[in-house]
Amino acid sequence: MELLQKVHARNIVEWAKDKPEVVVYSADLTSSCEADLFRDRYPDRFFSMGLTEQNMLSMAGGMAREGYTPYIHTFAVFIYRRALDQIAMSVAYPNLPVRMIGFLPGILTPGGASHQAIEDVAVMRSLPNMTVLETGDATDVETILDAAQAVDGPVYIRMLRGEIPRLFDKAEPFVLNRARVLSRGTDIALITSGICTEEAMRVTHLLKEKGVSIQHLHVSTLKPFTDPQVLEAVSGVRYGVITMENHTVIGGLGSAVAEVMAENGVGRKLVRMGLKDTFAHGASRQYLMREHGLDALALVGEVEKLLGRSFGIEEGDLLAVRLTAVHSEAKAEAL
Repeated sequence: MELLQKVHARNIVEWAKDKPEVVVYSADLTSSCEADLFRDRYPDRFFSMGLTEQNMLSMAGGMAREGYTPYIHTFAVFIYRRALDQIAMSVAYPNLPVRMIGFLPGILTPGGASHQAIEDVAVMRSLPNMTVLETGDATDVETILDAAQAVDGPVYIRMLRGEIPRLFDKAEPFVLNRARVLSRGTDIALITSGICTEEAMRVTHLLKEKGVSIQHLHVSTLKPFTDPQVLEAVSGVRYGVITMENHTVIGGLGSAVAEVMAENGVGRKLVRMGLKDTFAHGASRQYLMREHGLDALALVGEVEKLLGRSFGIEEGDLLAVRLTAVHSEAKAEAL
């Protein structure tokens, strides 16, 4: 499995070279949010705003009115929690092309509750005119900017940083409002997003060897949520549907899938894997995913419950197919 470092940092520099309207904002986290290479290459298009997220979003709205396309770079939690009123009134209400790139979504940071964006999808999905996207691998990161730039209105992106794996073919770019079909099956529909897709991929092939037929979708567009593949997947399985997300189970991917199922009369059991109406605490990504039932072994347990069978899959079986190293030289989890 290929691992890459500072994918967004390099990508946005190359991507923006023929787009003079693109400007980048940083909230005193320039290197931490991989905006440093852009700053060095295009200093006249880079604005360091300090710890003033509210002012940053208001200024971005003003710049968007003047024909620029601002790309906000900071930790995800500081975008929607600190500047929600400015996002709503200065960006979403006038439907302006401001792109908010949020790093360290969910439990990707050991910074504890103050730094973990665990309800951002729920909040941003609720804003009119807002598009909500999430990256799951290096290919998503490399191709999501084209998708965001094509949106006529504001976009919020849950972005990966540091050392990240390539899970998907480079020749298959991110497509707005279209899931990636990772496997086809008729027993269970598995719908994952973000870092949870990597965890699911660690175990889906083992389950297939045990005779479980899984329709696995990787979802990167959380709003709009009208991809017909989702309804097709949840309608065409025997035992039920599992969603898996790096977010609270309230208002995120699991809720979006529940809405689709209810509105279309799909009578299947739905299991939502995510944070169970709780804050997390400071620890490593692997520890927190285990603690909150978001890792590959937890997925095995949920599949066993749905099918009423035991597959005898243990942690040792999963270690052999870990995609990213526990300890990254890039210190992707560090603040």
